[in-house]
Amino acid sequence: MKRLTHIASDGRAQMVDVSAKPMSARRAVAAGNIRLQRATLDLITKDKIAKGNVSGTARVAGIQAAKQTPQLIPLCHTLPLSEVKIDIDMTGDGVKVKCTAQTIAQTGVEMEALTGVTVALLTIYDMCKAVDKQMQIFDVRLLEKTKQSSR
Repeated sequence: MKRLTHIASDGRAQMVDVSAKPMSARRAVAAGNIRLQRATLDLITKDKIAKGNVSGTARVAGIQAAKQTPQLIPLCHTLPLSEVKIDIDMTGDGVKVKCTAQTIAQTGVEMEALTGVTVALLTIYDMCKAVDKQMQIFDVRLLEKTKQSSR
């Protein structure tokens, strides 16, 4: 079994030392879904949700959240994000959100991508909760994680 890098030999939580790792271009893509009633989707599409533009607000919230990941998850490194992109697509029964995060750093950006997609979905939930009591967030997952050596 692989050793957990965030656990010290004495069992305490620790931040992983990445100082010996080379800088690499890193990219992660995460996605998730929120199931909504048809009437709610119609309200979103027509920009009739009382709290405002759902897609625009969720997009900004997801980007902002990705940038705040180390403040939310204690053992994450602070990374210089070069790009965070939130894609929001209406589906037949809800909304699919995808977050792409990129950096050049010594560690990956998967937590930033997962945080971005999750907060975007939570923002949709928050903005629609007055009109839809049956919403479900589901299937939040990492789709892709890549690393390319820097030159």
